[in-house]
Amino acid sequence: MQSLIKDINLAAEGRKKIDWVSNFMPTLNSLGDRFEKEQTFKGQTIVVSVHLEAKTAYLATVLQRGGADVIVTGSNPLSTQDDVAAGLVDMGITVYAWYDCTDEEYFMFLHKALDHKPHIIIDDGGDLVNLLHTTRQDAKERLLGGSEETTTGVHRLYALEHANQLTFPMIAVNDSNCKYLFDNRYGTGQSVWDGIMRTTNLTVTGKNVVVAGYGWCGKGVAMRAKGLGAHVYVTEVDPIKAIEAVFDGFKVLPMVEAAKIGDIFCTVTGCKDVIVKEHYEVMKDKAVLCNAGHFDCEVNVQDLENLAVSHERVRQNIEGYTMADGRKLYVLAEGRLVNLAAGDGHPAEIMDLSFAMQALAAEHILHNGKNMEPKVFVLPQELDAEIAKLKLNSMGYDLDALTQDQIDYLTKVN
Repeated sequence: MQSLIKDINLAAEGRKKIDWVSNFMPTLNSLGDRFEKEQTFKGQTIVVSVHLEAKTAYLATVLQRGGADVIVTGSNPLSTQDDVAAGLVDMGITVYAWYDCTDEEYFMFLHKALDHKPHIIIDDGGDLVNLLHTTRQDAKERLLGGSEETTTGVHRLYALEHANQLTFPMIAVNDSNCKYLFDNRYGTGQSVWDGIMRTTNLTVTGKNVVVAGYGWCGKGVAMRAKGLGAHVYVTEVDPIKAIEAVFDGFKVLPMVEAAKIGDIFCTVTGCKDVIVKEHYEVMKDKAVLCNAGHFDCEVNVQDLENLAVSHERVRQNIEGYTMADGRKLYVLAEGRLVNLAAGDGHPAEIMDLSFAMQALAAEHILHNGKNMEPKVFVLPQELDAEIAKLKLNSMGYDLDALTQDQIDYLTKVN
C-alpha cells in the first residue's frame, strides 16, 4: 500500500535528522546489529504509532534491519515532522502521517496502518489498542501482542484488563526502569523546557513556574525549572507525591491559589480539566500555559475561548487570548504536548534507552506472545539490567562485581 505523507521532496533533510540521532543511540545500534545478523523479525509486520520524529524513525529502521515490514504512523496531530516522514519513505518504510492533520485524517492514518494486519504493535497513548478492541477487530487476525510507550496508554491498558476486555498481551514499556526513570524524568524535564523556550523566546529564571502533577514527568519538569532559576510551585491530588515535592524543595498549593501567582504553567497529570475557567479568571496578565500530558485535555482551551473576548495566533505555536479586563493569556501548541508539538521531543540519548526497551519488547512478544495471557506485562528485570549495562558501557563506565563470598553472604542473609 502506498504511503501518505506531505512531501517526498523533504526526504533528504529527514534522512539527515535520522542519521544525526543514530550517532547518539548506541544501545539501539547494538540491538540493531544483532537483529540484522539474526533477522529476528523476518516475515513479521510491525505497526508503530509513536510521535513521528527522528528517534522514532530510527527505531523503525532498527526493526527494519531485523527483517520486519514496518508501518509507521503518528500518535499526535502536531508531533509528526514531515521531513522525517519523507525520509522514512525514502528508506523503504511505509508511513501514514503528516503534520497538523485533522482528527479525521489522524484516525484515517491509524486505520491505514492497521489495514496491514500487524503481528506486533508499538503504541503510544493507546489509540491503536482502542481501535483493535472496537472498530478494527478484523485487524487482529495475525496479532501476537504489542507494547505501550507512555503513562496514559498504560492507564488505558489496565482499565481494559480490569474490565476483562483486553484481548491480547501488551507490555507496559513505560513501567520499565530504563524507561520511566530516565525518559519520563530527564527526557520530559529537558524537552518541555526546550519547547517552551524555543517557542516563546522568554526567560525562565526569576519566574513563578507552576507544575501540575508530581509523577516522574512532573518531577523532571520541576527539577529543570529549578535549575533554570525559576520559583517552582507544585499542585497535586496525591498526598504522597505532594510531600515528595515539599521534601524536594518545592512549594505545594491548590491550583486555584497557584493560578494567581504563576507566570508559566505546565500540566503533567494525565487527567482532564486541570486548568479551567476558575483558574483563568484569576491568572496574571501574560501568563503562559502549556501541557506535557499525552492528550490535549489538561488545559481546558474551550473554557478559555468562552471567557476571551478575542484570540489570535501571535507567534508560531502560540495562541493569545484577550480577557474582558484586558489581560492576555497565552496557550502553547494548542494545549497539546509542548515538547513534541513545539519541539523535537526527548534527547536522543534518553530515547536510546526507551526505544531499546521497545525493541526488546517487540522481540519478547515475537517469541512469547502466543503463550501469553491477554494481560498487561512488564519486561523481566534482567532485560532492564541488560539495557542499563549496554548504555553504561557505551558511555565508558563499568561496574563492580560481587565475589563468590559476597554472593554466598547475601544468599544467607536474604
